[in-house]
Amino acid sequence: MNTGALAETVKQLVDSGNVFFLLMGAILVFSMHAGFAFLEVGSVRKKNQVNALVKILTDWGISTVMYFFIGFPIAYGISFFSPAEKLLGSDHGFNLIHFFFLLTFAACIPAIISGGIAERAKFWTQSVAGAIFVALVYPFFESLVWGKNVLLGQDGSWLAKLAGVPFHDYAGSVVVHSIGGWLALPAILILGPRLKRYVNGKPQVIKVSNIPFLALGSWLLCVGWFGFNVMSAGSLTNISALVAVNSLMAMVGGIIVALIASKNDAAFIHNGALAGLIAVCSGSDVFHPVGALIVGGIAAWIFVVLFQVETEKMKIDDVLGVWPLHGVAGTWGGVACGIFGSKALGGLGGVSLLAQVVGSLAAIVVALISGFVVYAFLNGVFGIRLSEHEEIIGADLSIHNIEAYPEEAL
Repeated sequence: MNTGALAETVKQLVDSGNVFFLLMGAILVFSMHAGFAFLEVGSVRKKNQVNALVKILTDWGISTVMYFFIGFPIAYGISFFSPAEKLLGSDHGFNLIHFFFLLTFAACIPAIISGGIAERAKFWTQSVAGAIFVALVYPFFESLVWGKNVLLGQDGSWLAKLAGVPFHDYAGSVVVHSIGGWLALPAILILGPRLKRYVNGKPQVIKVSNIPFLALGSWLLCVGWFGFNVMSAGSLTNISALVAVNSLMAMVGGIIVALIASKNDAAFIHNGALAGLIAVCSGSDVFHPVGALIVGGIAAWIFVVLFQVETEKMKIDDVLGVWPLHGVAGTWGGVACGIFGSKALGGLGGVSLLAQVVGSLAAIVVALISGFVVYAFLNGVFGIRLSEHEEIIGADLSIHNIEAYPEEAL
């Protein structure tokens, strides 16, 4: 075999290996959407379980179309309006599989919001809101950090010139989770609490329906998360064992701290694992494993404490606690990257606390403004909440005309 043929063979192997690598990542993160679904199914009452399942699947379908035609081109300047032969190109269609992988991130936005507004939101208006976020809002911020618009997350950006290094968000503590959690907050506030959640100013307990389903959702998310973080390398040659172990340690830190802080509450423990994983995304490639353990533990503590303050003191009816879990823990992850990613604390360095604070705050501003504008408009024009009767009989019957357990009604 001559040198040219050998080089071409090696290129083909590298290109096909990278496509397969991202495909496996996309499949793992896609499986996380089943985790979102079952986490919500287990957390809501029986009369709203079908709705939880249908919402997540429908949002996936709508997100795919929106991100393919609008969102991905906005974020990366790549359009798929070309013949299939050109799309495949000489690299086995890497841009196509890159789209699939990043779609699984984008579709997390409506999945995150779904848990906060569960049991009283209209189906179609929320579908429209999710479409807007995946097509426009999320890709806009994504482009600032990972994409074509040099402002926050690239060398030479405005922030890099200010802080010395750009904003660092390896796998989306801020770009995905913080954006999703802070987008959910306006919806939760505009919707208001579920019926009888607060009576005469006092919170009333609405029990979760199924801890096994909730636990299944948490496990599915935890397993898929290693695709979320590790495959953010983008190629086989960039894969890092440090990312895998840091993800593991942050998850474990979240479990242990939630176990202690919640006094062995099953729902908090399973969500504590997720809090740790959310917070580690930004700095998973630069933390020392001990630093990741601490970051994950602090994130779980934030979630346990803030969820109780939010629902009991602030009287914000956030059903799955998505604002503290994704919004605040995601913000913590962005800031923590600038602390525990430093060489002084055993990290690899190349991060700046100033850059991390600025980037994390920018996400909050973008999400809150966008969330309030979209939901206020939809509420004013169409209404975003079910009627009192529809809420009483449940979203399953009022929206989907079927119960999760129809044989029980016989």
